[in-house]
Amino acid sequence: MLGRVKDLIGRERHRRALARWEAAAEAADTLDLTTLRLLRSRARQQRRRLDKLLHVAEGRLALPLIGSNAIRKPLYCDWAYRPEIWRGPIRSPGCAGVESQTEYGSEAKIFHDCKVSELTLRQIRNQRDHDLAPFGLRMDVFHFDGSFLSLVVDLPDSAVEGLKLSHVLRLDTIIETEKPLEIFARLNIKHGPNTEQIVRELPLNASEVMVEFDLAYTKVNEKRMERMWLDLIFEGPELNQIVLRDVTLTRRPRSEL
Repeated sequence: MLGRVKDLIGRERHRRALARWEAAAEAADTLDLTTLRLLRSRARQQRRRLDKLLHVAEGRLALPLIGSNAIRKPLYCDWAYRPEIWRGPIRSPGCAGVESQTEYGSEAKIFHDCKVSELTLRQIRNQRDHDLAPFGLRMDVFHFDGSFLSLVVDLPDSAVEGLKLSHVLRLDTIIETEKPLEIFARLNIKHGPNTEQIVRELPLNASEVMVEFDLAYTKVNEKRMERMWLDLIFEGPELNQIVLRDVTLTRRPRSEL
């Protein structure tokens, strides 16, 4: 009974608040400037709180759900990871004129050698029925006077825990571009003072792309593996929009011959 009474009181307060703001909006053209300035200040305070609520609510109520870590995994997969950008909201979802070595979230950095940056980044919400990642990353590249553009993603310590030369690492991506371009994936494994690099070109003849990195063909020291990171390198990105809908990494032991 008490809950129903509180609910009725809450709805009545909400109705009165809406009525007050509606009346204020209708009278805004004729109010004196002192009163109008006060109402503007109060409206801005309300808007900040409402925008924050709407941002969180729309993120939680849209599909796929934020925090969802559904990943397509190969048979016998023993590690899988979706980086932060595609997994949850980051603090600054959009930025323009992105300079080299700009951090984007806590895991990623942008590198390029442009004299004048005309690159924008924005984290976008995935809402298609077949999307597994809650978020995507959109890169808009206008004039590009540099020779390279790369997105570097640091991977967690778990990526190298138990990693052996018998493992195959797999990168799955969903990529959309306005016009064709070459994209390379470079897996970097630091072991002691050395860093092993494995480069694969992404076959962009389909939106869902997969490449594999077989550690059997590397010279990685299993006993000294320290960290791992992924570079996504974009060749000739000028006047293009690149949308990375999803990026995931998985690993599995290689089948013995």
